[in-house]
Amino acid sequence: MDRRIWKHPILEIKRGREITFYFEGQPMKAYEGESIAVALYANGVDVFGWSVKLNRPRGAFCMIGKCSSCLMEVDGVPYVRTCIVPVKEGMHVKRHRGPAELPKTGYFESKPSEHKEVDVLVIGAGPAGLSAALAASKLGVKVLLVDENFKLGGQLIKQTHKFFGSRELFGGLRGFQIGEKLTKAVEEDPNVEVMKETTAFGVFRDGIVGLASSDKIVYVKPKCTIVCTGAAENYLAFENNDLPGIMGAGGVQTIMNVFGVKPGEKALTVGSGNVGLIISYQLLQAGVEVEAIVEALPFIGGWLVHAAKVRRYGVPILVSHTVKAAHGREKLEGATIVALDEKWREVPGTEQEVECDLMLLAVGLNPSSELLMQFGCDLKWIKELGGLTALRTKYQETTVPGVFVAGDVSGIEEATTAMLEGRIAGLSAAMKIKGPVKEAVEERERILAYLEEYRKSPVLERTREGIQKALIGGSHVGS
Repeated sequence: MDRRIWKHPILEIKRGREITFYFEGQPMKAYEGESIAVALYANGVDVFGWSVKLNRPRGAFCMIGKCSSCLMEVDGVPYVRTCIVPVKEGMHVKRHRGPAELPKTGYFESKPSEHKEVDVLVIGAGPAGLSAALAASKLGVKVLLVDENFKLGGQLIKQTHKFFGSRELFGGLRGFQIGEKLTKAVEEDPNVEVMKETTAFGVFRDGIVGLASSDKIVYVKPKCTIVCTGAAENYLAFENNDLPGIMGAGGVQTIMNVFGVKPGEKALTVGSGNVGLIISYQLLQAGVEVEAIVEALPFIGGWLVHAAKVRRYGVPILVSHTVKAAHGREKLEGATIVALDEKWREVPGTEQEVECDLMLLAVGLNPSSELLMQFGCDLKWIKELGGLTALRTKYQETTVPGVFVAGDVSGIEEATTAMLEGRIAGLSAAMKIKGPVKEAVEERERILAYLEEYRKSPVLERTREGIQKALIGGSHVGS
């Protein structure tokens, strides 16, 4: 079985050199540039492991290293996040059955370490992190940009739809094209050092941040840090919600749009926000049948322009509906959906059976705020922004001086606002070091005004309410 897509109406699918790796002793075909998990999925492997206690099958879910569904043993090393590690020629991969035996030599003892100082450390190379690094660099400060993945761009590289807005904000370009432009810019910037496949694993005394890559441990002492760690997919509670084939929206996008692999044949989408609508349309473009979109709210949550696209394909959007149960043994084979009344209770007798091998969960994100906790930043649960969110000034500085946030970790929005926040945070961090540079102050105020104007859209009222709850007084940064 080969699930790879070879023709696509939008994407120009480029694959690297064909290679061979070994999965539980069997040779498998892959292409350089694919992750291990994607290469397995492309070869028809749905089960990536089993739960330790109940031995239930586990499959792809987030595909960005934030869940535990794809942990496997790779060349003798257990618990490798195979979704963010590139497959290599001759590599040996196998699944865990129960708890894995840990290496006798500890990870930190087996790797060389080094200490370094930088002006600005940017953690996360999505739209916010890339924009922050470039903005800070313009003021001549030295930037270290780190990301867990082996591809930069974060959510941008998954997005095939065209962005709205001005030319300055890449209006008219598709998300993956924006990601390519920003990635090229940081890789060519002499003030920006990039570390891929690198995890920020902890914050220690004196603001030192520990970074772990495949070949070394680096202890960094930055003058300022910008946290752009993004967000994690939400789950939804229903019977058998852990079956392989039930994936987060971003996981589906990664498999399909980044690596050109068909995620399923028949899909059921849960959630009618912009993410659910857009990815449903992208599934149709990739040749996947979308059986229905179900939405618990009594109205469509996303923009009607996106809803109209999927409706033209004959896809029903069922509001006031949810998933009652999923069915299947080793993988998803179907689902039961049910109508909800005005008090969110299931309406007896309204159950419908849907045949599907893919369920797309587009039910929101949760800010990845763990590092902010380690920094000691004040956080607040703000439901309008997706969960625990750092309190910060309008210039993106948290309650810990010199620590800034941008993008989804500062509240769930979308790529355009993430890029704007990243630019504000980058300029603010650089001016924290260099002092108030007139041109930079003016540029930051212009971007801030644009961001505030952008958020005036009626559909962003809930977001505006959340932002107000997150903002704290103080405009001292770079002023």
